[in-house]
Amino acid sequence: MSAAPGRQNCIVSFYLNGYIEKSGQPSMNPLSTILRTFDLHKSYRTGRTSSLHVLKGIDLTVSEGEIVAIIGPSGVGKSTLLHIIGTLDRPTRGRVEIDGRDMFSYDDARLAGLRSRTVGFVFQAHHLLPEFTALENVMMPMRIARNYRERRGLELLEQVGLSGRTGHRPNELSGGEQQRVAVARALVNQPRLLLADEPSGNLDMSTAESLHKLLWKLSREKGQTMIIVTHNRELAQRADRIIDLFDGRIRTDVRNSN
Repeated sequence: MSAAPGRQNCIVSFYLNGYIEKSGQPSMNPLSTILRTFDLHKSYRTGRTSSLHVLKGIDLTVSEGEIVAIIGPSGVGKSTLLHIIGTLDRPTRGRVEIDGRDMFSYDDARLAGLRSRTVGFVFQAHHLLPEFTALENVMMPMRIARNYRERRGLELLEQVGLSGRTGHRPNELSGGEQQRVAVARALVNQPRLLLADEPSGNLDMSTAESLHKLLWKLSREKGQTMIIVTHNRELAQRADRIIDLFDGRIRTDVRNSN
């Protein structure tokens, strides 16, 4: 699902303006609760007297280290929910807590700082800056945070299989390579939550499968909490839980046996 009107600029500015505080170190207790949402609602004005009610009361708890897949037909609110969890958009009503903090109790400046050390995003479009190299794109969040550690970026590019492409610009990379750079960028500040919104939606089947394996490998190795929006039910079966959205509500929340 594409971003709602007005949200696209917020997505891009996340990487340009959002990182204003030093990243925190993740706790590795897999039993602790990292995310809670309470009665989330989201409506968009569609006219002077009409509105579109996208989310209709979402209550959700995610434990640290879990991989959670969100599925459902197009238009049911999957991406809207993910963007609110990631604080790119504010709910019409309800609350999001990350590590016990009520995220929307803060003003935009403070919220940007909290986002910087808690959330990493991988979108369907890579949103790489075309004038910068792969390494420079990965390091952008750290540069803006004034916490520049090139070694960290080089290590991540090696982990995503791009150690030989650090000096290449986005137009010199394949679609799969561009998304791997985006994954490395999302992880560079060691976020508490990794949110992926149809990250392989623009890739062919083989390249998509390679990206999925990479995301799962990195998440499992790092104990990284990940929430992924997908239409791919086979991919969702690899997650610890599958949340099925329908008509703006959670229809089912099932734990996989894998």
